[in-house]
Amino acid sequence: MRHRLPGTPLLDPREAAMCPKTAQADMSVMASVESIATKLEVIVVPVSDVDRAKAFYGRLGWRLDRTPPGIVQFTPHGSDCSVQFGPDLTAAAPGSSVAYLVVSDIAAARDAVVAAGVEVGGIFHVGPDGPVDGLDPERRSYFSRASFRDPDGNTWLMQEITTRLPGRVEGGLTSYGSASDLAGALRRAAAAHEEHEKRTGQRDDDWPDWYAAYMVSEQSGAKPPE
Repeated sequence: MRHRLPGTPLLDPREAAMCPKTAQADMSVMASVESIATKLEVIVVPVSDVDRAKAFYGRLGWRLDRTPPGIVQFTPHGSDCSVQFGPDLTAAAPGSSVAYLVVSDIAAARDAVVAAGVEVGGIFHVGPDGPVDGLDPERRSYFSRASFRDPDGNTWLMQEITTRLPGRVEGGLTSYGSASDLAGALRRAAAAHEEHEKRTGQRDDDWPDWYAAYMVSEQSGAKPPE
């Protein structure tokens, strides 16, 4: 038995063959939906004590935003998505939330959170048989992580990402959330460019263009320059 959401037309290839106009209309609706820019801007975190949660997220250095009464909103530095909590925002159990925080340097990020007085688990990486203590030996993007919890037990998993998988960023757009992220990208580009010059055996006077292409490829998942 196939299941569908209420109000959603059910269509398979056989039905499409019998109803070409319906299939065409369905494809048109899908194309229209895909063209709508839909930005994820807020996630709701379930907490039992709003004042305690407010003090915790303030200690992390996240920006406290102006909101209507009954809503507290914080935005992590460099993030387009904010976190909200309040007494009547969700029926979810306090501590049941799990979310990712993407960082460009997991070691520096962990040190900063620890310095803010927050208990953070040790850095680990994903191995063939599960989590392994320590940084990923090859410092591969997506592999190194560390986690911490807020006073209610909501989990925040920090994940080091420097090079995106292909297709992760639309249109090849490149942006950096902070000066430290940009500096890290420049350092990686410099190291890669040094290897590029070793391979070619000559100085590259067009290094700014090479740097730019490399930094865009990191975020878009495109093939880096050779």
